[in-house]
Amino acid sequence: MVDKFLDAAIQEARQGLRAGGIPIGSVLVIDGEIVGRGHNKRIQRSSSVLHAEIDCLEDAGRLTAAEYKRSVLYSTLSPCDMCSGAVLLYKIPTVVIGENRTFQGPEDYLRSRGVQLEIVDSSECFRLLQDFIRENVSLWNEDIGE
Repeated sequence: MVDKFLDAAIQEARQGLRAGGIPIGSVLVIDGEIVGRGHNKRIQRSSSVLHAEIDCLEDAGRLTAAEYKRSVLYSTLSPCDMCSGAVLLYKIPTVVIGENRTFQGPEDYLRSRGVQLEIVDSSECFRLLQDFIRENVSLWNEDIGE
């Protein structure tokens, strides 16, 4: 069973896919409430940086250090170096990752810096990306910097 926050991130991923983008979604949760939502918008906005986690943090707006320290970031995919940097910058203590088989960011480094990672290994997250990659391998490679 998928928890409601990972489900919200999956819904963001689906929204991105429907809009012609890469199906990766993210939500930021503080005290049991979603305060930010986002999905990968690199294609839709012709952006070099608008990954799901960055879009989610942008949607959450300005938060205090105390709020970030109580937050949990949910992402349908293991965060890349850029998104992991944002986790470290804002001292987000916990990241819930839908899956890390398709792509694995610097998870060991995040752990070494004190970030708690929960890898769900969601078949739904995995299937969403695998289906996309099969049809759009060049867009996927661009997204991960290959």
